[in-house]
Amino acid sequence: MTDADPWLVVGLGNPGPEYAANRHNVGFMVADLLAERMRGRFKAHKSRAQVVEGRVGAPGPAGRRVVVAKPMSFMNVSGGPVTALRDFYKVPVSNIVVIHDELDIDYGALRLKSGGGDNGHNGLKSITKSSGPDYHRVRFGIGRPPGRMQVADFVLKDFSSAERKELGYFVDRSADAVEALVIEGLERAQSTYNT
Repeated sequence: MTDADPWLVVGLGNPGPEYAANRHNVGFMVADLLAERMRGRFKAHKSRAQVVEGRVGAPGPAGRRVVVAKPMSFMNVSGGPVTALRDFYKVPVSNIVVIHDELDIDYGALRLKSGGGDNGHNGLKSITKSSGPDYHRVRFGIGRPPGRMQVADFVLKDFSSAERKELGYFVDRSADAVEALVIEGLERAQSTYNT
């Protein structure tokens, strides 16, 4: 891995307007904000993903090369597009960052880590199966479902009106965390953003 190697930042979600505001699509929300910050527009890529290419960090060539992607497959088969992008852009697995919803963390809390299990998350399971576990994760807490609600129903529901009041702030903070991870490395980003 060198500073010249590109980074692949993948926001997980499900394609289609009916899923856009779901808890499961928070990865797409963060990816959209990162693309906006890079002043880029998503374009269809042959890997079955939408991508934006740009830089983060210092302006001009000093910035880190980043490809922000949203797989256009469904969540549970995200591994295919991620592998195709990894190969196309020649990104080392250690330069892949996956942004995803996390049930075992309170709403709005963030945890950055590298490697590990998939914790029952089908998107991570698919990516790990195709690329191995040694990629970075930006885990966006959505909390546990209330009462007896099934996990699958909970993640495919929109954020509640109370949650939406703070959602913009948490998405913004997640985008900051991704940029810090790419520019400063995992440990420094963890010390600033892990909650």
